Amino acid sequence: MSPSRDTVLAALSRIDLPDGGDLVSRDMVRALSVEGDTVRFVIEAQDAGQAAGLEPVRAAAQAAVAALEGVQTVSAVLTAHGPASKPPAQGVKIGRHPTPGKGPENPTGVDRILAVASGKGGVGKSTVASNLAVALARQGRRVGLLDADIYGPSQPRMMGVNRRPASGDGQTIEPVTAHGVTMMSIGLMLDEDQAVIWRGPMLMGALQQLLGQVNWGRLDVLIVDLPPGTGDIQLTLCQRTKMTGALVVSTPQDVALLDARKAIDMFAKLKTPVLGLIENMSSYVCPNCGHEAHIFGHGGVAAEAERIGVPFLGALPLALEVREAGDGGRPVALGDGPVAEAYGQLAARLIGGGMA
Repeated sequence: MSPSRDTVLAALSRIDLPDGGDLVSRDMVRALSVEGDTVRFVIEAQDAGQAAGLEPVRAAAQAAVAALEGVQTVSAVLTAHGPASKPPAQGVKIGRHPTPGKGPENPTGVDRILAVASGKGGVGKSTVASNLAVALARQGRRVGLLDADIYGPSQPRMMGVNRRPASGDGQTIEPVTAHGVTMMSIGLMLDEDQAVIWRGPMLMGALQQLLGQVNWGRLDVLIVDLPPGTGDIQLTLCQRTKMTGALVVSTPQDVALLDARKAIDMFAKLKTPVLGLIENMSSYVCPNCGHEAHIFGHGGVAAEAERIGVPFLGALPLALEVREAGDGGRPVALGDGPVAEAYGQLAARLIGGGMA
């Protein structure tokens, strides 16, 4: 019987490199093909200088694949991406193709994973994620916050963090801490104006690294701020981890709820429980006259939660202080007042239900 591509990659993942890591985790395997009993692949070094020392690795990789059941012929070629250069500074490169896993598993030390999701952008999902993380930390939980919006990471600004994460061995990433929350975002590893221009496989590989290569420590709950929509990141998270469940954020109007329903349907198809719906920007109270207005309508999310039979977790107001706090890097849940209290009640409900 012919070997599968995943079987070959699993064998190559056991080939260690002299400077740490393995061929698969370092994303050095290229042009892998499995045709009947013949396997061909290329090992691509960073430069000619690195390639010069990797002949024993190439030989070991070829022998490992040749030993697989069903393999008769192996061709392993060593090549270099560019000319010899100075060794790179110690650090972790984020962005690679995903590697095969053993099945759904959480990062070491993480008890629960809660995804904060939305069907569309602009409903305040990232604001909810950062403030919920802070509110849970204020109630004594050990909380992590993963910014999984690779294309548009906003958590560094919202959490007031601009220092780059450290890595002592070039493999494990040490996250940063802000407001009692352990956090990680690809935005911490890029210049603020730098765009991420990747196709789907690179996104999935980056999420895999942010989950598995970060030293999260002991966490009661990891909050994952998902990008909007129903794409590769959502699929990878649900398939690669033992998700506790998802919280779906929407504003009250019908247009937002149309897309929120798509997110709910996606989680159902991925067999990930939707733990509840959150109505954001539910009402606005004028700071001058005290008049309350429902700019985006009111009650639509609660009605939707009742219709599909999931909990309605709460309504969060539209307030100037929320925007100012997010732009200033100090989430509004750190303070006092009605908005902070609303997030505190949401956190308490999750803790009381065993979800966080």
